[in-house]
Amino acid sequence: MESRFSRLDRFISVHTGIKRKDVRLLLAQGRVQVDGVPATDIQLSVGEFSQVLLDGQVLQANTPRYVMLHKPVGVVSATKDDEHRTVIDLLQADYRESLHIAGRLDLNSSGLLLLTNDGRWSRGLSAPDSGVCKRYRVTLANPLDEEYIQAFADGMYFDYEGITTRPAGLRILDTRVAEVTLTEGRYHQIKRMFGRFRNPVLALHRCAIGNLVLDAELEPGQSRELTAAEVADLSG
Repeated sequence: MESRFSRLDRFISVHTGIKRKDVRLLLAQGRVQVDGVPATDIQLSVGEFSQVLLDGQVLQANTPRYVMLHKPVGVVSATKDDEHRTVIDLLQADYRESLHIAGRLDLNSSGLLLLTNDGRWSRGLSAPDSGVCKRYRVTLANPLDEEYIQAFADGMYFDYEGITTRPAGLRILDTRVAEVTLTEGRYHQIKRMFGRFRNPVLALHRCAIGNLVLDAELEPGQSRELTAAEVADLSG
């Protein structure tokens, strides 16, 4: 996994052209500040959101961003696409080009999508062992019965990958509507699981990630930044 941290002497050298061996003098003269504190250690770890100043001039002052988007059907979960409108195209913020997607939804799915510029945070959400639940509302072509519940709870073997899915929750909401809860997100997993019953998925909508529920005030295509409490809750 690529490190998001750099030693202070290397960071300053890369951003200013000053030789690494000369950075020690800058520190001794009190000319470098990291996160508002005079830096004294050339081995200090600089992260992607550390504020670094040299002689009062900003070398780095990135702000972490965390965005909730109500993804509509027909928009692709990508930063760029030659054929379809992307979720980035829906955002109005001037920092939108710095964002990436934390857990995609396919073209014909809708609902809660998270975007961020914080790679560590998004990897934590997406890691297979994170245990973060994703909840979906699924509309099917054919009626459901109790057999589905046990099959989802047992997990299903996918021969192509040679894996068995983790236990998933399924709650029948209506004759052809179910709520599905996953702790993983394999390729078209929900559609493939219902495919075992030859029951096509007509609509797939992500309602929640962990305890974060899609804001009911957001219309399809609208977004807002997460609150500090929401970010902390998803961070575990």
